[in-house]
Amino acid sequence: MSRVRVHNFSVSLDGFATGEGQSLEAPFGHAGERLHQWFFGTRAFRAMQGQPGGGAGVDDALAGEWGAGIGAEIMGRNKFGPQRGPWEDHEWTGWWGTNPPFHTPVFVLTHHPRPSLEMEGGTTFHFVDATPEEALRQAREAAGGLDVRIGGGPSTVRAFLAADLVDHLHVAVVPIVLGRGERLWDGLEGIEDRFHIESVTTPSGVTHVTFTRP
Repeated sequence: MSRVRVHNFSVSLDGFATGEGQSLEAPFGHAGERLHQWFFGTRAFRAMQGQPGGGAGVDDALAGEWGAGIGAEIMGRNKFGPQRGPWEDHEWTGWWGTNPPFHTPVFVLTHHPRPSLEMEGGTTFHFVDATPEEALRQAREAAGGLDVRIGGGPSTVRAFLAADLVDHLHVAVVPIVLGRGERLWDGLEGIEDRFHIESVTTPSGVTHVTFTRP
């Protein structure tokens, strides 16, 4: 069976995976870009943007694993956009422009389904009101035997971890303290017992922790 993977998921030293006060202008709230600066400088990120250059090394090697073998993604509604409640603006097509970097079917978890949205480059957003198990069933069917990526945000990743559906988790612990926002680990006491865990700290100051199901 295909694996369920999480990649490049950044958290602060105090466990927050996004800041407080998300808006159209601030996708990560008061955290700004601080959680992801390590990623923005890598070759992997620049290649996603269609740009040359970028740094190599361990940060880049781990960042670049996010796409290989992925056939579908599942994300929470707040990774797709800042709107809450019933959709007021069906013209909104996500943070990533007309050609998002996913290039696969993407299942957006929401209590307010809407028609699917086909984008350039092979990305189609499907808006589903489903449990983690049901969303994963749909994503696996669409993935055609390839792996499924859980793209975030923290409440979505936490829900899939709580349901014991994740096979591989890569967390980048960034040396900042946010103080407020949304945590990843709440309610997941003892989760380390399910995985083989390795970590490495890079010159950027980030500690990459990988959790892999035995």
